[in-house]
Amino acid sequence: MRSPTAVAGSAADFSDALPSPTSPAAVPCHSSPGRHYYLAVDRTQFKMRTLLELLGVVADRRGGLPIATCVSSRDELDAVYAAVANLSFVSMSPLYSDQAEAERASVLEKFRQETIQWNQTTKATNIAESSRLESTGSKLSIVVATDACLPQAAMAEAPLMARVLINYELPTKKEAYLRRMSTCLAADGIVINMVVGGEVATLKALEENSGLLIAEMPIHVSEIL
Repeated sequence: MRSPTAVAGSAADFSDALPSPTSPAAVPCHSSPGRHYYLAVDRTQFKMRTLLELLGVVADRRGGLPIATCVSSRDELDAVYAAVANLSFVSMSPLYSDQAEAERASVLEKFRQETIQWNQTTKATNIAESSRLESTGSKLSIVVATDACLPQAAMAEAPLMARVLINYELPTKKEAYLRRMSTCLAADGIVINMVVGGEVATLKALEENSGLLIAEMPIHVSEIL
């Protein structure tokens, strides 16, 4: 696994760092054909480490994968960007409120081009071969944004069409959850919700109010990518 200094360096370490915050009965755990998952984090202070480990595992298996990461505040955006941007296997760009219009447009266009390239690569080759080739050199392409800075149809901005959406901070409202999906995620994409113990009720409410089935993420990430 590609992982930063001071982060566990194997898939086993990654799975060991993810104890469930509650008993299985307290969390939605459907056998869902959908593409929504929750990733249980024991304590808030372990959340960033868990994100870094997750990205390391994904980079090993699907290098070049386009990922959108959503947070709820500028402080969290800055924290995620500071922790992730310098990883050797990641190319990350932020979208923030006081960003120059030209820079914002450049970030959006760069990510969309990388998404198109990744889609073309995976379609042109066998998935197993693609995964093996991508993991040897291609960096994960990641955009991190707050809810206020997601692509806006009113500004003629097209959705990001990411393969994976990581909700680093779980939205509290169904509308925010669905907007993140519509502005960030490809039709066949995957949503990974990072959930600490105190957010279990929020997760259940989102699932019930949206009609979605949110399953526990498998220990082996390759099962859903």
